Amino acid sequence: MQPANVTRGHARSPLLDWWPPIVWWPEPARDLIEPGSPPVSATLVLSPIAESVWSARNFALGALSGWDMTGLADGMGLVVSELVTNALRHGLALCGGPRREVIRLALIRRGRLVTCVVFDPGPGTPVLRDPSPFEPGGLGLHIVESLSVRWGWCPVAPRGKAVWAVLGG
Repeated sequence: MQPANVTRGHARSPLLDWWPPIVWWPEPARDLIEPGSPPVSATLVLSPIAESVWSARNFALGALSGWDMTGLADGMGLVVSELVTNALRHGLALCGGPRREVIRLALIRRGRLVTCVVFDPGPGTPVLRDPSPFEPGGLGLHIVESLSVRWGWCPVAPRGKAVWAVLGG
């Protein structure tokens, strides 16, 4: 099953057809928006398979290239990879629904800033952990925090969450 780029209204589940509106920006990062910077967005629906991490990363790098913002490519590639991996590992595993649930990726550009938003249907809260030195993994959100101007998450009704990170500056 391949990830599919779709438009609003063509999702499998109307309850979980959440996309951030094009003018959406995370409330805790609104002070970063440059006045007069019109929003531009790119969105992708990702299947619940490991290959979706690669697809999401390539999609994000393509969007940045199209926006002539390749200076953010290395950081955005890592941030997208970490957030989509977390959504696959934790968001889908904890949602309790069928494995046909999807993850949604949105990139929203405002001037020199780009927000990466990853939606998953899971109820879990993203938490920065301090894994032991021999524990594999557990540093993903530390990577996101170190590469972003600001990051966070917000619940999405009726269930799920959107984890976001703002890059640029």
